[in-house]
Order: sequence, then structure tokens, then C-alpha cells
Amino acid sequence: MNKDNEKEMFPIVDEQGNIVGAATRGECHNGSKLLHPVVHLHVFDRAGRLYLQKRPDWKDIQPGKWDTSVGGHVDLGENILQALRREAKEELGLEIGEDAELLRQYVFESERERELVNAFRIVTDLSPTPSDELDGGRFWSREEIDSALGRDIFTPNFESEYRLLFI
Repeated sequence: MNKDNEKEMFPIVDEQGNIVGAATRGECHNGSKLLHPVVHLHVFDRAGRLYLQKRPDWKDIQPGKWDTSVGGHVDLGENILQALRREAKEELGLEIGEDAELLRQYVFESERERELVNAFRIVTDLSPTPSDELDGGRFWSREEIDSALGRDIFTPNFESEYRLLFI
């Protein structure tokens, strides 16, 4: 069975994104609230539909829920754009060029963690190819997403970000 690597190293940052230390995934996700950077990529098709990924049941955070098109941690020694490109390729097989638009940087906090989210978007004609890191995915219309909000279908992080960026 797949499992997240609890020993994976993440940078610890301040709210401006300056690196102030390092910690393992396990340390970042154990309720310590160590602020660590992540990237989110919202992938839209030309019809305005948003691609969402299905999180596998083995994930340590929000298993089985629908989530942002691409989401991942910035590894220690990696910058935001490198992480965005790596995660898009790993999760959906997408090559990201200079067309990714930074929408917003903000702090997301749950009971287990604090993340400095770097949210991007692209519009593409390409069909995402979900990797085995995911339980698949599909494009959703705005109406489908709006009618599913608040029904425990999406991750809380996706719901709050969707409301923040797109409503």
C-alpha cells in the first residue's frame, strides 16, 4: 500500500515565504503548525470547467476527497516554480511553461497543519493524465462544484480556496 514519506524534508517559512528552517513531513503534519510552503494549480479547460483530482484513501490528510487539480509541498532546496512544474508533471502529466498565472499567496490552517499556499491557474487544451498518486480526476462545471460545496465531497482546503478565488 502507498504511504506518504514522513521523513521527507520541507522548508519552514515565515508568512512572506522566507525560509527560516526545515522539518520533516511528519513534524509539519503532527499539529505543530510549522508553516511550510505548498503549490496549488487550478487547471481549467477552454469551456471554463475546472479539473479536480480525487485523493486516494492512503493519503494522511483528507483521504478520498476531491481536491485542487494539482497540490503539493515544496521540497527543501526547491523554489515555488520548480515545485509547481514537478507536481503538475507528477500528478497530471502536464508540462507547465510560463503560462501559469499566480492568483494569490495565503496562509491556510487546519487542526493539523499550517501551509503557505501559492495558488496558480492555467487554461489548457490538454487532457490531464492522473498518475497513481491519485484516484483519478475529471473536469467539473461551475454548477457541479457550487452544488457540491458544503456536502463533505471536497477537501476543506479546496472549498475555502474556491470561495476565496472564484466566488
